[in-house]
Amino acid sequence: MSTPLWAASKTTRDRPEKDPNCSGCAALSLWAASKCRTDVHPILANRTRTLLYIAVWFPLAVLLTQILERNGSTPWRDAAFVLIPLCLVYAFICQASWYLCAAIPLRNTETVRLISSHGTAAVISALMWIGVGWIWAWLLESSFGLVGINAWYVVQIPILFASGVILFLLAVTFNYLLITFEVSQKAEKKALELQVLAREAELKALRAQIDPHFLFNSLNSINALVMTDPTAARRMCVLLADFLRGSLKLGSQERIALAEELRLADCYLDIERVRLGARLQVQREIDSACERCLVPPLIMQPLVENAIKHGVAPSLDGGTVSLQAERNGAGIKIVIENSFEAEDPVRRGEGLGLNNVKMRLANLYDGNARIDVNKNAGRFRVELQLPCDH
Repeated sequence: MSTPLWAASKTTRDRPEKDPNCSGCAALSLWAASKCRTDVHPILANRTRTLLYIAVWFPLAVLLTQILERNGSTPWRDAAFVLIPLCLVYAFICQASWYLCAAIPLRNTETVRLISSHGTAAVISALMWIGVGWIWAWLLESSFGLVGINAWYVVQIPILFASGVILFLLAVTFNYLLITFEVSQKAEKKALELQVLAREAELKALRAQIDPHFLFNSLNSINALVMTDPTAARRMCVLLADFLRGSLKLGSQERIALAEELRLADCYLDIERVRLGARLQVQREIDSACERCLVPPLIMQPLVENAIKHGVAPSLDGGTVSLQAERNGAGIKIVIENSFEAEDPVRRGEGLGLNNVKMRLANLYDGNARIDVNKNAGRFRVELQLPCDH
């Protein structure tokens, strides 16, 4: 799996790498993480989220005030003057853990480095918090007349330090969950976007799949038949219109019955039969039991087109195109086979249709379908193995 979107910024990649097992490097992770990220914290980026985040810290501040008030002789009101503002300050100090979590991905980091980095950052943050609280307690005693509050605060430092470490580690856990959720959301959104784009690209490819040479040859054949055989020219116009209409209609669907796919292939072969005449022979061996099986639309079209374009048409004597379909256990087997001149050089673009089919099968069936190609003794054989969905 690739590195998550927020795993590292360009600034991170440009800095020299640190020893992952170095505790000294881990001690600077919090500062380094804040330098390597320019993105706004997802909570701070939204006013409503920020207010909810602060609201969550108020009960924590009240709970901590209640615990420390019982642990000393200071009235609850004086303890609240110290701890509630201090907890709100620590709420934003803990926000820095998000940048650290972003710089140290959970999946791609060794456990030792993970523990040492976050543990060191938690200790540093708790010490910073205690230092800010000490200054605040001193200001309250010297400027606001809260006598004894500084001495009381000094007594509470061990409890505050432990609370600070625990709260920071809880913030780390929350931020990893937040990052995982956002990665999942972005991945889902990206997958939907790619699915839509792939669908649009597939439809465009299907509509552009009709070889222009086929259209040109068909129109030229119609032009030649107009004077010599008007009936054949009229028939070819009807077949060409039916084929174009059917290819566009079926190409807009996700799955179609094999019978519909074969009908479109027959329409294409009828057009080519008018153009090539007796040089094109078609054999069909279709098991009626598999005609209702659903297949991707126009999955046979590029293969039949290749069979004629690269097998039958170049040969002076023409050739035979064979279409076969039969049940194969829980799936179906479709075979397109054609004769070809063994001494003919391989033409450019001959593998385009095959690659098209391979990519579509891989994307649609996730490895549950396959295509086998065999070229031997003047016969070119393409075999499709597909699940049979009704």
